[in-house]
Amino acid sequence: MPQSSRPSHPQDDVHRQSLEDPTSFWARQADHLYWHKKPSSTLVQAKTTLEKSGVTHATWSWFPDGQISTCYNCVDRHVVAGHGHHPAIYYDSPVTKTKQTLSYAQLLDEVEVLAGALREEGVKKGDVVLIYMPMIPAALIGILAVSRLGAVHAVVFGGFAPAALAQRIEASRPVVILTASCGIDGAKAPAAYQPLVEEALRLSSHKPLRVVVWQRDEVRWHPISRNIGERNWQSIVKSCRARNIRAACVPVASSDPVYIIHTSGTTGTPKGVRRDAAGHAVGLQLSIKYLFDIHGPGDVIFTASDIGWVVGHSFIAYAPLLAGAATVLYEGKPVGTPDASAFWRVVEEYRVTSMFTAPTALRAIKRDDPDNARLKEIGNRGGLRTLRALFLAGERSEPAIISAYQELLDEYAAPPDEGGSHVIDNWWSTETERHPPIGIKPGSAGKAMPGFDVRIVDDEGNEVPRGTMGNIVGSEGKWVDTGDAGFIDEEGYVSVMSRNDDVLNVSAHRLSSGSLEQAITSHPLVAEACVVGVPDALKGQLPFAFVTLSVASHPTTAVPDPALEKEIQELVRAQVGAIATLGGVVQGKGMIPKTRSGKTLRRVLRELVENASKGDFEKEVSVPSTVEDAAVVDVARKKIGEYWRTKRSEGKAKL
Repeated sequence: MPQSSRPSHPQDDVHRQSLEDPTSFWARQADHLYWHKKPSSTLVQAKTTLEKSGVTHATWSWFPDGQISTCYNCVDRHVVAGHGHHPAIYYDSPVTKTKQTLSYAQLLDEVEVLAGALREEGVKKGDVVLIYMPMIPAALIGILAVSRLGAVHAVVFGGFAPAALAQRIEASRPVVILTASCGIDGAKAPAAYQPLVEEALRLSSHKPLRVVVWQRDEVRWHPISRNIGERNWQSIVKSCRARNIRAACVPVASSDPVYIIHTSGTTGTPKGVRRDAAGHAVGLQLSIKYLFDIHGPGDVIFTASDIGWVVGHSFIAYAPLLAGAATVLYEGKPVGTPDASAFWRVVEEYRVTSMFTAPTALRAIKRDDPDNARLKEIGNRGGLRTLRALFLAGERSEPAIISAYQELLDEYAAPPDEGGSHVIDNWWSTETERHPPIGIKPGSAGKAMPGFDVRIVDDEGNEVPRGTMGNIVGSEGKWVDTGDAGFIDEEGYVSVMSRNDDVLNVSAHRLSSGSLEQAITSHPLVAEACVVGVPDALKGQLPFAFVTLSVASHPTTAVPDPALEKEIQELVRAQVGAIATLGGVVQGKGMIPKTRSGKTLRRVLRELVENASKGDFEKEVSVPSTVEDAAVVDVARKKIGEYWRTKRSEGKAKL
């Protein structure tokens, strides 16, 4: 494939090294960590044959004879190096009005004692401990204590319904469950966990030995029944502390698991993904330092996610602590706790240097604060000057939102003489000096990170020319299908346009939902858009759009103003093509359903539209347990019904 003649950036050079000589490259990265037994080799390649299909494929074993403790590398190592007084965790709960700072020395003390308590309760190396916790310090302490014992944690998003929790208990078969008496979800009333856990255990055939409960003041777990294996977290820790019961780190083999995380389960049964200890730690220390510009004391990362998701595992818990930096544990929302200033208040208060969130959070802020008055208020007093980078992930970032926030960062965040501040999907720097990030292209995820050989192929597996949309795959030879669609441009920038399931087939043309949404959100009045494909007898599918406006007082009608709809259609035709003309546009606030990790549930909207086109306005649709707010689906149903009835009365319904 043709390569650009532009001067190379350090990111390009190191990416090339990682592909040309992966053994030497990853050996150098492994040297940044502490090994209880240093591996004699980096990478061993072999082949394995699947029993059922007989298919043979390559396998890789990383650092095969090494031994490592992730907990030691996250906590003990920094205390030993004399950094125990530096902050490790900033906890901020705006609803409960609770704040707490834990230094590395304090974190080590808490983890040692809890690990000792869990050992007394029967947890040993290789056991699974399920963690069903809200965003509180005890959750991170629990994760690290499990790792300290050489055990395996399986974190489940706090507040998941009993059926979803039961599935994960069945799948992971934990010896202990760590939980809390309640969780806080925005400005809603605290959610009691006791009935959820008890019902999940009733549904599950597997019964853990212990359920250890962190008691919160907002809602208590009552009673804690010792006769059925329940334990008060604070009590067992207090007892161990009084007896000086502590646990040292238990190293594990490189290929032993550090955690199991389950897929979202939007369809079918959630599947557990196992992360090997050594590869996980080595990869994270590379990404947090070289791509996220977090190097150690003085750096603060605010990842606005949840520990139940892989982003939370990586960039709330493990990666910042591997680097010796501070992580912000935020038990709040982008809006409503109390308002759209929430994120910017956190940046100011904790002097955040890197922030990581999902585009959907910024859309929510824009919806509630269309003029960015809250951000500007904090920015005008210098509250954002420490912020060097705003990372967006979890879903596609449309160019309009990247450009808008880049302008705001240029004015209010880190000044140019300090390297400036950037809205980016990756960052590149070395340990000794900071390079400017590689050039940003709004709408692109950037270039592939070290170790990833990303290609674009057609449905037959043939590579396509640069700039051509196709299937995003990895590895040379037999492709590893990511399930995403997109393209790579002439300079090597990867644009992820949509999941393959979200590609529309309109009159034999493949259109990505992402490209249509990008065009729609380029309108200054549109805060958020979602496009789904619905069946059409003539064209196969028609694109159908849902839009939320960035206005202080949102219109209540589902049918947009004709002038606005005309402008949106013109943008789509100009940026995508006449073939992409929308079959309809529904407007409304709070009608685009998402998972708790911020991913848009297009399938739910698609089913609602298909039902409406047949006149089945009240027909139930399948809503996954991962939905953030099931009430949003009802709002969407009403808006779609209103739209269809209005259009039919006008004789203009397209479907």
